[in-house]
Amino acid sequence: MSLKPFIFAEPSPLSAPVPLIVDSPHSGRIYPADFDFCCPLPMLRQTEDSYVDELVVCATEAGATVLTAEFPRSYIDVNRAENDLDPAVLAEAWPEPLAPSERTLQGLGLVRRLCKSGVPVYRALLPVVEVQKRIENFYRPYHEALRLRSAALLKQFGECYLINAHSMPGKSHESHFLRRPDFVLGDRNGTSCDPSFTRRVRDILQDMGYSVALNDPYKGVEIVQRYGKPQAGQHALQLEINRRLYMNEQTLEKTDGFARLQKDMAQFFKLITEELAGDMPDRLAAE
Repeated sequence: MSLKPFIFAEPSPLSAPVPLIVDSPHSGRIYPADFDFCCPLPMLRQTEDSYVDELVVCATEAGATVLTAEFPRSYIDVNRAENDLDPAVLAEAWPEPLAPSERTLQGLGLVRRLCKSGVPVYRALLPVVEVQKRIENFYRPYHEALRLRSAALLKQFGECYLINAHSMPGKSHESHFLRRPDFVLGDRNGTSCDPSFTRRVRDILQDMGYSVALNDPYKGVEIVQRYGKPQAGQHALQLEINRRLYMNEQTLEKTDGFARLQKDMAQFFKLITEELAGDMPDRLAAE
């Protein structure tokens, strides 16, 4: 395997480390040689969270760790459970029980069946061994990296925060006339993250002049659910960024808004990590 499954950007040596990980699982744009798709590449690339990795890597300057996928989500989606697989994409029966979600049965599961509505990704069904190889080479290493770093920060600081970063279309799928807010925060209705942290993220973004929604229409999926265990000191919050803020959604070109948003994201991470660092003495003293 020549393509690495992920890249770790470590905290800047000029900043004090903080118990924060930022991950971008859907911004990968290196397409493996064995990805035998038949749909147009420009259309397939619209499924990426384009440039989210570039928007969040600045978190390292504030003491956070950043993890980004190198492979595209259309190849295999680490934000789905391993058994969230569409049987209709397989050439033969999967060896273990599957539990496909509604989105997966619509063609958008662990391995995508559709590029978009009515446009298949593949000419033929995939052999089980091909999907298993993707899981072994890409899916599991990504999650193992996230698990190990979360555990290390939890041991070092007594708690760990994960911001799971994504991008979303500028308009609703249900109504192309309905504009979405600038950001959507998802904490699975308060179950994956301390609500006070969610509120603080919201307040910082709103103070910057952005519109923010909570858990609507995105609550968080596999990564937030898996790593969000507030009772154990692990907090996970999904952060959806509206693509219209920084890019042309059809051509994938950055707009003039990219530089402004990148600057604001640097300020956002500076403020949120300052609060985490400032609270640490109190939290450690309480243990």
